[in-house]
Amino acid sequence: MSVAKTSRTLFASGVTRLHPENARIYEGDSGLLYCVVDEKTLYRGVFAVRLFPIRHPENFISLNYTNDEDKDREIGVIENLEEFSEETQALLSRKLAHHYYEQRISRIYRVKLDQDMLFFDAETQRGRESFIVPWRHDRAEEYDEHGKALLDVRDNRYIIPNVFDLPDRDRQELTRYIYW
Repeated sequence: MSVAKTSRTLFASGVTRLHPENARIYEGDSGLLYCVVDEKTLYRGVFAVRLFPIRHPENFISLNYTNDEDKDREIGVIENLEEFSEETQALLSRKLAHHYYEQRISRIYRVKLDQDMLFFDAETQRGRESFIVPWRHDRAEEYDEHGKALLDVRDNRYIIPNVFDLPDRDRQELTRYIYW
């Protein structure tokens, strides 16, 4: 299968930009995702990947499929999901939620450093949880203007939407180790 070229590409890179005029995305009866490009090429078993999952979770979404040789291939990139219908936005958001597992932290009870690992005891939307984050700069990233995204040892994301919304003691517990 080949992807028909469209007149719009991202950054002159040759990457196909998917938008409502050239791509139709829908869910089949079996729950699989389908994508039709330029009303010519049908892709089955499509999966979505965020290219910038922390900084731009609703932008730059790559749609991919697995070809007959069992290789993942990119169909194209959705630069801005909001260009699509609410139904398509909801469908892709639901599919992405299965792929990207995130917890939102509302409290931090304790952070303990041991052998370059941070052991967290925190409150999330699922309740009180413990998780381990390697104590490295690449495991705590900025999230929006005042938030943090922590990546645990299994690459699960723990999001603090705004560090300043945490109680003072919780914020001090966090910034004792995550100060960048």
